[in-house]
Amino acid sequence: MGSPPNSRGKRAPWGARRPHVRFVVTGEWSRNRLLQTIVVLYVIYVAGLWLTNALLYFNKMGLTPSSVTAYYLGNEEQFLQPRTYQGLLEVTHFHLFAMGMLLLVLTHLMLFVPVRNGVKAWLIAIPFLAAALDEGSSWLVRFGHPAFAWLKITGFLLLQGSLLALMGVALWAVFRGSGQNYRSADE
Repeated sequence: MGSPPNSRGKRAPWGARRPHVRFVVTGEWSRNRLLQTIVVLYVIYVAGLWLTNALLYFNKMGLTPSSVTAYYLGNEEQFLQPRTYQGLLEVTHFHLFAMGMLLLVLTHLMLFVPVRNGVKAWLIAIPFLAAALDEGSSWLVRFGHPAFAWLKITGFLLLQGSLLALMGVALWAVFRGSGQNYRSADE
């Protein structure tokens, strides 16, 4: 069985380039108004997530190691209970899935940005590493040592910064209008 019929009713062999995916390969995605709308709306949605992520973080703790340790280890003066194993496990379980999906979509867009492959590699790798650092450092503070609080702060800032960079680069690439988006700037 071949691929679905084309506009002339004939089936193209498997693996043949189909016209409906050409906008990704040729860079036409930056001239396709509907796709631009999808990317812009997605970035707005992610910007809302970015903002609420920051608000949640700063509602619980600040950019000081003492605020991070108080949140994870508890603080009698502030009537804060330490985070439990079960609580951290539930948050981690959800975050691994949700952040993985978010980063899959956002970093996938970087494949079509007209920059050098080395820059693309950093734009893809840093957010995943930042998310892992942000999530893993919570466990290290709670069950390792309070000195890992700096890691939590670094992970949070790196994650927020990399998400902001991904959103900005995605919008820049969509509105730049180049037909060379899929190719690396190295080529």
